[in-house]
Amino acid sequence: MALLLLFLGLLALILINVPIAVALGIVAVVALLAGQGMDQLPNLAIVMFTGATKFPLIAIPLFILAGAIMNTSGISRRLIAFASALLGFVRGGLAMVNVGTSMFFAEISGSAVADVAALGSVLMPAMKQKGYPGPFTAAITSSSASLAIIIPPSIPMILYAVMANASVVQLFVAGIIPGIIGGLLLMGACYWYAVRYDYPVEEVFRLRHVWKTFKDAALAFLLPIIILGGIFGGVVTATEGAGLAVVAAIGIAAWYREMDWRLLWHAVIDGAVQTAVVMLLVASSALLGVYLTEAQVPQKLAEAIIGLTSNPWAVLALMNIFFLVVGLFLHSAAAIILVVPIVMPIVEKVGIDPVHFGLVVTLNLAIGQQTPPVASVLMTACSIAKENVWDVTRANIPFIAILLFVLLMVTYVPAIPMSLVRLFYG
Repeated sequence: MALLLLFLGLLALILINVPIAVALGIVAVVALLAGQGMDQLPNLAIVMFTGATKFPLIAIPLFILAGAIMNTSGISRRLIAFASALLGFVRGGLAMVNVGTSMFFAEISGSAVADVAALGSVLMPAMKQKGYPGPFTAAITSSSASLAIIIPPSIPMILYAVMANASVVQLFVAGIIPGIIGGLLLMGACYWYAVRYDYPVEEVFRLRHVWKTFKDAALAFLLPIIILGGIFGGVVTATEGAGLAVVAAIGIAAWYREMDWRLLWHAVIDGAVQTAVVMLLVASSALLGVYLTEAQVPQKLAEAIIGLTSNPWAVLALMNIFFLVVGLFLHSAAAIILVVPIVMPIVEKVGIDPVHFGLVVTLNLAIGQQTPPVASVLMTACSIAKENVWDVTRANIPFIAILLFVLLMVTYVPAIPMSLVRLFYG
C-alpha cells in the first residue's frame, strides 16, 4: 500500500508538470516526515548530499565533456569521412555509416542524446541530400544511438552500478558483444531497406581515398584505445577513465587545431545542465531510498513476487515487461534511480547476476528512448531532422524490433553478455 501511494503521488505531480527530480524529492520528504516525524528533517540535506557525491558519478560530466570536445574539434567529421570512404560504395552505405559512427562516438560520450545531437546534425542532412527519406534517416540515427549506449562507456550503466552496487567495469565488458551484434543487425536492416527501396550508392570505392581519410582520423581512433584500454587493463577506474578521455580529447583537438570555441561553450553548458538534472535525481532518490529501507518496501515486494514464482527466467520476463512500460514514461536516468533499488532484492533472491541484470535494464531503457510519449532520443532526432514524430516512429518499428530481439538474446542467453566477463573476471 505504501508503495502504491508513493507511486500515485509521484504520478500526480508529474502529470501537473512538476520536474521528476523535484516530484521525487517532495514525495520522499512527505513519506519520511509522515513515517518518522519532524525529527528526521535536519538529516534530509545530509542524505541528499551524500547520495549525490558518490565517486563513480563524477564520470558522467567528464564523459559528456569529452564528447563535446570530440564533436567541436573536427574529430566527428573525420570519423564520418573515413566511414563514408569505407562503406560509401555499398547500397545504403551512408545509413551503415550512421550506425557505425554512432557506435564509435558512444564509446567517448556514453550518452545517446549527446550521440544524436553531435552526429545527427551532420549525418541526417547528408542522408536526406543523397535521397534517403526523412523519417528513415531520423529513425536509424535515433535507434543506433540508443543501442550504442550499451557499448562502454555508458552513463546509464554507471548509474545502474551506483544504484545496484555492481561493478562498472564488468558492466562495460558485458555490453561489448551485445552492442556489436545489435550494430551488425541494424546495418543488415539498412542494407535490406536500401536494396528494396533503391536507396543510393554514395561514392565509388577508392583505396587511396580510404587511406587518406584513415590518416586524417588516425588520432581519433586512439581515443577508445586509450579509454577502454586503460579501464579494462586495470590502469584506471571507470571514473578516472572519464578524466583520461577529456585529457586525450583535448590533446587530439589541439593537434587538429579545429576547435570551435563557441560551439564548445554551448556544449559544455548543455552538459552541465544534463549533469545537474541527473545529480538532482540521484539526491532525491537517496531520500526515497532511506524511506524504502526503513519501511522494508523492496523486501516485502520481493517476497510477494517470489510467492508467485521463484523461477529466474519468469522473473526476468516480468522485469522486461515492467521496464518496457516504465521506459514509456520515464527517462533512463530517472527510471534507473527510481526503480533499480526497489527491484534489486528480488533479483538477488532468485539468483540473477547483477551484471547480467544491468544489461537487461540498460537495453529495456534504450528501447524506452525510442517509444513515445517520452522517447528522449527519438524526440531529439526528430527535432534535428525536422520530421514528424509519428512518421519517424512508424519508420522506426523495424529497428525497435531489432532492439527487442537483442534484448531477448541478452535476457535468455546469458552467455552473450557474460562470456567476456567470465573470461576476464572468472
